Amino acid sequence: MHSIVVALLFVLCLLSTAIQAHPSTSAPDSTSNTLLSSCLLSKGIKNFSYQSNSPSSPFNKQLTFSIQNLRYSLPSTPKPAIIIFPLSKYQLQQAILCLRQRSLTIRVRSGGHSYEGLSYTTSYRTPFGLIDLSNLNLVQVDPTSATAWFESGATLGEIYYNVAAKSNGTLGFTAGSCATVGSGGHISGGGFGLLSRKYGLAADNILDVIFIDPNGRILNRSMMDEDVFWALRGGGGGSWGVVYAWKLQLVPVPNRVTWFTISHSGPIKLLANLVHKWQFVAPNLPKEFYLSTDISGSEDGNGSVSFTGLYLGSKWSAFSILTDRYPELMISESNLEEMSWIDSVVQAAGLNSVSDLRNRSTNSKNFFKAKSDYVQTPISKEGLIGAMKILAKEPSAYIICDPYGGAMARIGSKDLPFPHRAGNLFSIQYLIDWTKAEEGMADRYIAWLRDFYAYMGSFVSNNPRAAYVNYLDLDLGTNNWTTSTSSTVDDAKHARLWGDAYFLWNYDRLVRAKTKIDPENVFNNEQSIPPLPE
Repeated sequence: MHSIVVALLFVLCLLSTAIQAHPSTSAPDSTSNTLLSSCLLSKGIKNFSYQSNSPSSPFNKQLTFSIQNLRYSLPSTPKPAIIIFPLSKYQLQQAILCLRQRSLTIRVRSGGHSYEGLSYTTSYRTPFGLIDLSNLNLVQVDPTSATAWFESGATLGEIYYNVAAKSNGTLGFTAGSCATVGSGGHISGGGFGLLSRKYGLAADNILDVIFIDPNGRILNRSMMDEDVFWALRGGGGGSWGVVYAWKLQLVPVPNRVTWFTISHSGPIKLLANLVHKWQFVAPNLPKEFYLSTDISGSEDGNGSVSFTGLYLGSKWSAFSILTDRYPELMISESNLEEMSWIDSVVQAAGLNSVSDLRNRSTNSKNFFKAKSDYVQTPISKEGLIGAMKILAKEPSAYIICDPYGGAMARIGSKDLPFPHRAGNLFSIQYLIDWTKAEEGMADRYIAWLRDFYAYMGSFVSNNPRAAYVNYLDLDLGTNNWTTSTSSTVDDAKHARLWGDAYFLWNYDRLVRAKTKIDPENVFNNEQSIPPLPE
């Protein structure tokens, strides 16, 4: 069984001297580099390096260390002209202004987990600069008010670690399972996780922000338009400016929780019955229960299904609920383990110890392609058998199904840009991965995944076929810009190709928010929200 692919990593905090860029189509000339260096150094920013073609250069080590999807680490991938590592809110503000002064497109990377590499690369025909937030990872917890402030470069693991340590294990944070994911990007797309059926998304629990807009203004919630504050919490990253820090409402967790994993393998028809029943059970369990399933195939034509469970309560209560509602799972008391909530976070992340949560380089890297769907009506047994037969022909592929319901159904679909609430039973994440040795087969693997996605079309949401913005998928469409600042009356209409899939009826409000905060389209990417023309 494959592990969940979502992860990595930390950009090394190097001091950098200004290394002149090797001439290339994606780097400014030496005069521009000198002017940019002068701007940065005059503001006290010393941690930066220029593009270099040498694989052993500080630049390439810094760039690749935080790239999780190795599809975007190839020599042919467009690279930033410069990487800047701000050390403070002021340096972040000045880095934005210096890059704008030199007319460089801006990319901002929190943890490097963008599925399509949009936080650190681009297909535009203009030079771009990368602001890496990995040094901005301070986490401050106030147990009395059950709140925390954290900088956008903090990983989920760093936040989990600090919240548990400073609250003596009484408070938690609702967000994803991968410890090395950057909080800034994760929250910008919503942030689903194992506590979401109880407490909603990470973005649902954001109380305030410190935000730097395209003109360098530093704003908090009270100083910005409410549409903009709304957009920052789930409207996708890379469109608005840069959130320097977030204020989070922490959530209570019990002293002991129950964790388990259980796997079944065998004939596809038998496993399809098990998955079919899961669709009715998992979204309707008590909101304290999270029960996901991963499905894959094997070369012998059989299937494999694994279940991951977290229950905010005792293992006896969990056992009673499961044996009553899902006896087909064949769970036994020995499968269930009670532990602290923070230990369950370690288990979900696939780590060995609580201290590993602070390590930004704990996950392995690979090449992968992903897509996503939402299911609103249970898939028939015949449909599941068909899907599992297709999976059995490609052992490199797998799907992950996350249950909704609970708080995900209670929170309104317009409360935040993330609209996938009541009416959704579960989400599907489709993944296929490969190694460097199989690099020549990448096109075949991606084509296979697209065909599988096409097969699933009749079983999932439609008009539009919905997708999760944190599982970025450029197959849905991209902006037509050849330069980053193009803006025409048709841009917002064209962007509906993916905007409606990710945000449904909330897309138009996002366009209005973009027009208010970034009418010149300074912050953009291939699937960013375009502004309306003046």
